[in-house]
Amino acid sequence: MSAATDERTSRARQVQSLLLAYPDERFARYLPLARRAAATLPDQVGAPLLRFADHAGRAPSAELAAEYVATFDHRRRCCPYLTYYAHGDTRKRGVALLRMKQTYTAAGWRLSDDELPDHLAVVLEFAAADPAAGTRLLTEHRAGLELLRLALRDAGAPWALVLESVSATLPALAGDEREAVMRLAAQGPPEEQVGLAPFAPPQFMPDPAGGPR
Repeated sequence: MSAATDERTSRARQVQSLLLAYPDERFARYLPLARRAAATLPDQVGAPLLRFADHAGRAPSAELAAEYVATFDHRRRCCPYLTYYAHGDTRKRGVALLRMKQTYTAAGWRLSDDELPDHLAVVLEFAAADPAAGTRLLTEHRAGLELLRLALRDAGAPWALVLESVSATLPALAGDEREAVMRLAAQGPPEEQVGLAPFAPPQFMPDPAGGPR
């Protein structure tokens, strides 16, 4: 990857992270900056972000926030926590969360107390700061990302546009990844067996519906 390509990808992921965050009062302030940055990106990456930014700019703040909660908090299929797709609420997910946090720590990156390491907006923010490590994390969760994109599209949620942009920065789905998407869509994430306690502390085992980032 050339330095110019690396810089554009980092810029794209920063914009994607901003647009996937809960639309609080800061979101409105960042939106014009996100729109200007998106306009500098290749069309397949930037155009969906510009379409989403236009939608977000027209929507009243309270309505956009309510739509965010209805989409990501109340729809299990639209869970923004990436490890949930591969592991569900099992102790394997606890291990995955801890490893992800260790990846951030090794890169000198610290989470705030209210951030979980597998929220897509957090992963994208990290990927903007450390493209190589961030790309590995996103690629590891490629099937879950695709399932989230399809779920958002089927729900008619505008954030599907942001996922379309994310997918455009990653390699096309390989055969086994397509099979993983089909399996996840048909079966859903794995479930823990009765009687097994979570491996990770409770703060790293969020409700799959999640909450505002």
